[in-house]
Amino acid sequence: MIRSFLFTPADDERKVEKALASAADAVILDLEDSVAPSNRPAARRIALRHTRSREQVWVRINPLDSEDADIDLEEVVAGGPAGIVLPKPESAADTIDLAVRLDELEAEHDLPAGSIRILPICTERPEALFALGGYCDATPRLAGLAWGAEDLSAAVGARTARAPGGEWLPPYELARSLCLFAAAAAGVAAIDTVYTDFRDDEGLRKYASIARRDGFTGMLAIHPAQVAVINDAFRPTPDEIARARRIVDLFDANPGAGTLGLDGRMLDRPHLEQARRLLAAGDEQHEE
Repeated sequence: MIRSFLFTPADDERKVEKALASAADAVILDLEDSVAPSNRPAARRIALRHTRSREQVWVRINPLDSEDADIDLEEVVAGGPAGIVLPKPESAADTIDLAVRLDELEAEHDLPAGSIRILPICTERPEALFALGGYCDATPRLAGLAWGAEDLSAAVGARTARAPGGEWLPPYELARSLCLFAAAAAGVAAIDTVYTDFRDDEGLRKYASIARRDGFTGMLAIHPAQVAVINDAFRPTPDEIARARRIVDLFDANPGAGTLGLDGRMLDRPHLEQARRLLAAGDEQHEE
């Protein structure tokens, strides 16, 4: 399970190397918003050079309906990145189109079929919010769904997406929730958006803990300093693991039961499934 996806502009070799040396579970070499159009040729060359520098190196291409997107894919897929981050999709149809293109490029470059995954940032266009159910069974390449508010708020003409206290305003909280539910419906990871103040560790810790509480499995990051806080926030605590183990053991000891009591509270099958997911996440992180 990927807890932290760290963005870094692909046109800056120093920043790329710093990101790759970080403890981020995945690094996203960005060819889109953080790179000026004139720098994209250099960014593609740097991205290609680093796609196999470590496990879980992803590349954010430009929107699929842009002229840059196909050039991005032509030049970076040869390096065999772990995945492609797809910005501003109108619907799951863009993800399906990208999957078809990746089929062709993997064959062209003798890469294992289906090896490159896709992470759409699924809420950046207003029309996309009405089509999130389409990600169910869209493509086996779908690794998760992430969301973003900046492009969405710009598209609707909002002055800000956040209240004075930093919390999301209702339209963007809705987008966040829809991303979470769409990911659950598709059976993939739900990835929360960036926390933009990279100097505010306490605010980030609170934000990430709320994300995990709500069901997100990971988060986007914009600075290496955020990685440790995010990874820690999405790590199950010893108490959570111990309780999950008790729940699983209790149901294993009573295989025919639909509901059981533990510590004065009634538990049923959804509690069991939640406990199993938590233990699986804990085991995966223990192996790292």
